[in-house]
Amino acid sequence: MKRGKLCVVMGMFALMLCAQTPKKNKTTTTVAHATVAETDDAVLQRWDAGRKVSAKAVEKFGRNHCFVAQRIPDKVFQRMLGKSFPKTNAIEREELRYLRLLHYNKEGEIQLGEMVCNKHIANALVTIFSKLFDAHYPIERMVLIDNYNANDENSMRANNTSCFCFRSVKGTKKLSAHSRGMAVDINPLYNPHCKRQKGKLSVAPTTALPYTDRSKKFAYKIEHGDICHRLFLEHGFRWGGAWRHSKDYQHFEK
Repeated sequence: MKRGKLCVVMGMFALMLCAQTPKKNKTTTTVAHATVAETDDAVLQRWDAGRKVSAKAVEKFGRNHCFVAQRIPDKVFQRMLGKSFPKTNAIEREELRYLRLLHYNKEGEIQLGEMVCNKHIANALVTIFSKLFDAHYPIERMVLIDNYNANDENSMRANNTSCFCFRSVKGTKKLSAHSRGMAVDINPLYNPHCKRQKGKLSVAPTTALPYTDRSKKFAYKIEHGDICHRLFLEHGFRWGGAWRHSKDYQHFEK
């Protein structure tokens, strides 16, 4: 009889373990979900530009904290020194602003963006990119050009949207509007700069030749009359896609 009772007790114990197994899985799932939410929160808190976050995390963080113009933080300025911001008297740090922005990619995912621009266009850019975000307008990448060692070709090849970079116009000694933070390049790989000289077509970035045919349809393409084009023109910017002697489809400047 004692042995029989022992078997019954062991059987009941086994049933209790089986009953508890689903609860453990549920707890693990809950913990996993919490970890994802915490990760998004941390990404937003430190504004890790280029990272993807959920709409729920953005709502919790507060949209008003996601479209911001501020003086350039010391940590950001250290990234820029010797790259997009060389030693020069032609531009002062105080003339520039650091923007925190959100954007969608073509897959419909939310990404954190950042940009340095002239203080005179900072508020306009915050408004423009906020409206582009509301329209789910796709932008593939938006990080400082310093992530590419301020190399414009490499940044464009990565389809990186950017603004400030102290440099001259290619092939000249004239300072670019980017040197003052007064020009923005949007999705540059798919909206290249094109110029024909002596029958030869020059394209920047050099990998963008397939996107010089503007009669074709493709993702990230800027077109005359689309929401990106309209918003920039409404705020007093000029579009390089309307230039006569060359076409710079990515480029909006004041």
